[in-house]
Amino acid sequence: MDIQAAVVKILKDARPVLASIALAIETARTRNIPVIYVFLGFRKGFPEISPDNKSFSQLKKGTMNLDTEEAVRIDPAVAPRPGDIIVNKKRVSAFVGSDLEVVLRASGIRHLVLTGIATSGVVLSTLRAAADMDYVLTVLSDGCADADEEVHRVLTTKIYPRQAQVITVAEWGE
Repeated sequence: MDIQAAVVKILKDARPVLASIALAIETARTRNIPVIYVFLGFRKGFPEISPDNKSFSQLKKGTMNLDTEEAVRIDPAVAPRPGDIIVNKKRVSAFVGSDLEVVLRASGIRHLVLTGIATSGVVLSTLRAAADMDYVLTVLSDGCADADEEVHRVLTTKIYPRQAQVITVAEWGE
């Protein structure tokens, strides 16, 4: 989730998490597990963004220097392939402003394996929403990253285990 360039750039060094996500994707494909990409995307002019939305209102005001083509670029190591499902969301959670729940329900998917950037953003918001909808959850701790490494540590070691199995990509691949 949210592995597009505009988000990845919040990390000091994205290479380790992108390598972990690439391994997780390959493991999923090998096991015939659907790979679903969730990206943040808005229409031209940002009509979906309220001026009251603290997280995204700077985009609408134009005060963020954002190259929209660069912002949505995906590193080739983790890029979608034909047949992968791509979900466009409008808020931090993968469920809000998207058709993710419809896609999951239609596919009979009840167990989600989460990766993404940032641990304190899309991963946290999606995990909480999915737990409330009774999904079985696994978070791949090294497949997530946050600009604040301590926040990542606290979430993956103290908060997430209350609602999800938290393991590494290597453990999941075993």
